[in-house]
Amino acid sequence: MSEMQSFENSKLRKVEVCSFSLESSLAAEKGGADRIELCASPFEGGTTPSLGLTLKVLQQVSLQVNAMVRPRGGDFCYDETEFEVMKAEIEAFKNAGVHGIVLGILLPDGQVDVVRTKELVALAAPLPVTFHRAIDFVKDPLQALEDIIATGCDLILTSGCQDKAPDGVVVIEQLVKQAAGRIKIMAGSGVNAENAQALLATGVDALHLTGKVSRDSRMTFRKEGIALGGVPSVPEYDISYTDWERIQGVVKQVHA
Repeated sequence: MSEMQSFENSKLRKVEVCSFSLESSLAAEKGGADRIELCASPFEGGTTPSLGLTLKVLQQVSLQVNAMVRPRGGDFCYDETEFEVMKAEIEAFKNAGVHGIVLGILLPDGQVDVVRTKELVALAAPLPVTFHRAIDFVKDPLQALEDIIATGCDLILTSGCQDKAPDGVVVIEQLVKQAAGRIKIMAGSGVNAENAQALLATGVDALHLTGKVSRDSRMTFRKEGIALGGVPSVPEYDISYTDWERIQGVVKQVHA
């Protein structure tokens, strides 16, 4: 590959920031990201963001905003009532003016729910659809790749079926090779400036990260012994947000 080709490819690769707030969305823009995946509930891995947050981000951030459509935490096997909610959320986000939809549905046997995913992709049209890390919970990721392509999705977000993407580079590389340009592949989970080059070497089209840090709550009075979510390990007085400099660090690696 010539130096010019390498430069052009680097400019085509994207950096997507998973954001849970307006503050973090603004930080993503400041850090030079290309796109935002807007979510709620970080401790559940991301669920559907509120319409109010979505509208404010669209008003104040110039980046492409893709909205997560995930009606709850937990698995990705949804009943009919949850499926109806997902369809309503897609309609609401289209009306709001988002630039893309993020979703994923699995069958009980660990395969992609092709029929219902295809229905949601059609409903989202003409917006592009990302199939999220539900692919990391399938029985066979290479078969899942073919199934996702068949649904009409534009992009897959994956950690290579591992908790963190740097540990899943073998599967990520296999997905990229088998996809052969038929669908874009984006690596996410545990991405930072230090491992960005190794992930880019797999041939992925994009990197996905939160750039998350935390600060102490401004509360001076603190109620002990209460966990709002029922999970004591989730801190009530730590405020998570995106550090724009962490985003910038990855952006520099992508466009190096």
